Amino acid sequence: MIEAKSFVETAKLAGFSLYTGVPCSYVKPFINYVIDSPDLSYIGAANEGDAVAIASGAQLGGKRAIAMMQNSGLGNAVSPLTSLNAIFKIPTLLIVTLRGEPGGPKDEPQHELMGQITTKMLETMNVGWSYFPTEESEVAGAIEKAVSHMAKTDLPYAFVMKKDSVAPHKLTSRPAARELLPASSSAEVAFPANVAERPSRTEALHAVQRAIRPEDLVVATTGYTGRELYACDDRPNQLYMVGSMGCASTFGLGLAWARPDRRVVVLDGDGALLMRMGCLATIGYERPANLVHVLLDNEAHDSTGTQSTVTHSVDLGACARACGYPSVERVASTEDLEKALAGRAEGLRFLHLKTKPGAPADLPRPKVTPREVATRLRAHLDSDSKTKGAST
Repeated sequence: MIEAKSFVETAKLAGFSLYTGVPCSYVKPFINYVIDSPDLSYIGAANEGDAVAIASGAQLGGKRAIAMMQNSGLGNAVSPLTSLNAIFKIPTLLIVTLRGEPGGPKDEPQHELMGQITTKMLETMNVGWSYFPTEESEVAGAIEKAVSHMAKTDLPYAFVMKKDSVAPHKLTSRPAARELLPASSSAEVAFPANVAERPSRTEALHAVQRAIRPEDLVVATTGYTGRELYACDDRPNQLYMVGSMGCASTFGLGLAWARPDRRVVVLDGDGALLMRMGCLATIGYERPANLVHVLLDNEAHDSTGTQSTVTHSVDLGACARACGYPSVERVASTEDLEKALAGRAEGLRFLHLKTKPGAPADLPRPKVTPREVATRLRAHLDSDSKTKGAST
């Protein structure tokens, strides 16, 4: 058994400064220690997939992060691990607890099967793993092995944690409660009732690109949104999500956390947001001042056959407002969207535009691979940082 301090402080020397995840009693000491630490950050995720996305966004932004989860929730992380990290080649360190360990301590019946297949699942997803260190003398070597594996493969690595690997650590502070702020809102602005009168997604994306500055970072959700953004104009400050549906906003949260000097604009879709609505609560609590969450809502799963979503009956702006977004704005036209994005107001913002379904018939697929997109975005960030450093 080791102390939480020995692992966390050693990991900090290796550059790990953000912890995110869904609590498990096995990792409780880490969460408590990190919350108490003035130079570390903890972001509580609504689900394990969001935790992986947050950590991955931070990693792409240049900050190492650790995503923690109980193995019963590993299934929730399969989507980003296999279609975000594996495809974009974003290495992320995981701590996965081993509830229901075969031959281990007695546990609840719901953990029995997952305990049998946890390591097999990691191997199937090409996630390297080892058991979490239980001796102080093993900590530095374990972290070095994980970092080396991630550097070599550009893939995630997992520590599988057995019960009683870490000594208890009592929480001495309390996370600050976030009061709901009087949210600025344009709820009185009406969306066009006639769907045909709404702008197309392509028209909305052109408006976004007119308002975006080169130093801004743009994350486009999976499906037609990313492909259409690419078709409008491929730019080095844009990332086109593939797979990992619903993770664009939490990925953007991690990126915004890692790069507070940049404005991050997330272009979300209604189907994606519905899939992981817990992201609103996490983002609304963290309230990154440099994040703009744009919802392009066509009330349909457009890229899979235009099946209807339920957003014709849901006020997602009200959901964002209830989750703590201090600025929620309904925009009825591409002109209003462009104007709203061209403004550089500080603070977390939610912009909601209704669009009509449909995509260009000749919509191309990006010729740049996801890995090339990620590499290009890193280079764009590094180049800009060097330019700023030289000018100061």
